[in-house]
Amino acid sequence: MSEDTPRHDAASDTPHRARTTPQARFSPIWIVPIVALLIGAWLVYDNYRSRGPQITLTIGNAEGIEAGSTLIKTRNVEVGRVEQVHLSEDLSTAVISARMSPGNDAMLVEDSQFWVVKPRVGREGISGLNTVLSGAYIQLQPGESDIESRDFEVSDQPPVAPAGAAGLRINLTSQLGNSLRVGDPVTYQGYTVGRVEEANFDATTRRMQHRVFIEAPYASLVTDSTRFWSATGIDLRLDSEGFRVNVESFEALLGGGVTFGVPEDLPLGGTVEPDTTFNLYADEDSARQGTFNRYLEFVLLVDDSVRGLTKGAPVEFRGVRVGTVAALPWKFTADQPTERGGFAIPVLIRIEPQRLGIENREVDIDEWRNRYERFFELGLRATLKSGNLLTGALFVDLNFHRDLDDDYAPMTFAEQRVFPTTSGGFALIESQITSLLAKLNDLEVEPLLEGLDRNLDASQTMLEEVRALSASLRELVDDPGTREVPTNLNETLEGLRSTLEGLSPESSAYQELVGATQRLERLMRDLQPVARKLSDNPRALLFDSLEAEDPVPRAPRD
Repeated sequence: MSEDTPRHDAASDTPHRARTTPQARFSPIWIVPIVALLIGAWLVYDNYRSRGPQITLTIGNAEGIEAGSTLIKTRNVEVGRVEQVHLSEDLSTAVISARMSPGNDAMLVEDSQFWVVKPRVGREGISGLNTVLSGAYIQLQPGESDIESRDFEVSDQPPVAPAGAAGLRINLTSQLGNSLRVGDPVTYQGYTVGRVEEANFDATTRRMQHRVFIEAPYASLVTDSTRFWSATGIDLRLDSEGFRVNVESFEALLGGGVTFGVPEDLPLGGTVEPDTTFNLYADEDSARQGTFNRYLEFVLLVDDSVRGLTKGAPVEFRGVRVGTVAALPWKFTADQPTERGGFAIPVLIRIEPQRLGIENREVDIDEWRNRYERFFELGLRATLKSGNLLTGALFVDLNFHRDLDDDYAPMTFAEQRVFPTTSGGFALIESQITSLLAKLNDLEVEPLLEGLDRNLDASQTMLEEVRALSASLRELVDDPGTREVPTNLNETLEGLRSTLEGLSPESSAYQELVGATQRLERLMRDLQPVARKLSDNPRALLFDSLEAEDPVPRAPRD
């Protein structure tokens, strides 16, 4: 076998098979997508971890709010951003989805407050001018609660005070539909000490509900004796008590507000708890009236005109106010008492014993009612009198009239005790004038006129006689002889003066007159015993001896 001849062996007889060479399971080309995938996952995780919490805000009107651009700030520091704005399911509000910055979870508690900052013009000035160019943003006021929250309501007005501010929050309720709004001042003696935080109307009770914040340290001024009333800025009154003007602060003058205080004669009272409810009165007089919660009610049956008498008019006893007119007229269509002959206008009054300085003591209403019953029997009566001649306002005056002829008889009107009345003031004057005119009408004037004519005739005759006498007197005065009378009188006086000068103490006539007077005096002194004896026994003038017996007449002898 030659070398060129192929060798035939056992191996050559088997069929030919492909051989596979073992290779690596991981190709280097996969490194790039895997690294990219890991980087993307890391970025997603890092982005998720670095994102802040998402919150939901509800607002009535989303004016000025834009998704992706409107910021959420606290103390002018950005803490979040609005991501989406859409309407609620019932289309009544706007819902804002916002993303907060990381690390701000502690500010999202249930008492946190959100409001929109935008340009505003109000009584306190202009605010939010920096948002004219930058646009509106949402302000966040962190709360102090420990309960987390992610749903909040956005207010259109900034809050009056922060949630944790030191002070006192109370509630005021009233039936006043006044212009008291959020932000109005709360004043004490003209100084602003708080603000109105909320103002809502309860349709169920038909009352206004106000929430008021009193700043510290003025919160101690509010006690259980405090009364709140509406401050209208300027209070001008012209009533039966005169002319009064009360001016509050300038801010209250522009927009109103609330003021409070403790009425006179009341204790200062103790401190109150937060969320205590007080009544809001229309004015200071109403607030003062609200302290008199113990009173007697009587009905006045007025026969005279009640024009000028209004609700709230004072009831006075000799100038001291003891009550108030509560209603006018009161149950006008009720049946009149059968004891009265005519129709009277019913007026409801309240006698308030607490006005007499006994607010701090218990008032026994039954005792006061019995006391007034005794006063009625002693002549206590009510009278309408004029309190102001300019306005014609009337008030009720109580006084004792002991000269009345009528006897007191208890009466009731609509199950209410009647307070006895009597006419007075202009009604009494009117009745007196009417009585006088009636007497003048009954007077017979013609005989009086005839007598007056006769008196006038006699007076005229007498006047003519006086004129004639005056003419005669004038003729006598004009007579030349009468004119010479003063001259003759002067001459006579001159002669009398000369005669009296001759009777001077140095003249002989005066000496003779003095001597004659002395002799006459001695003679009178000598005659005094004789005159005394004759005065005692006139017989001494006829008989020599007063001791001799009386002569006995004898018969004549033959």
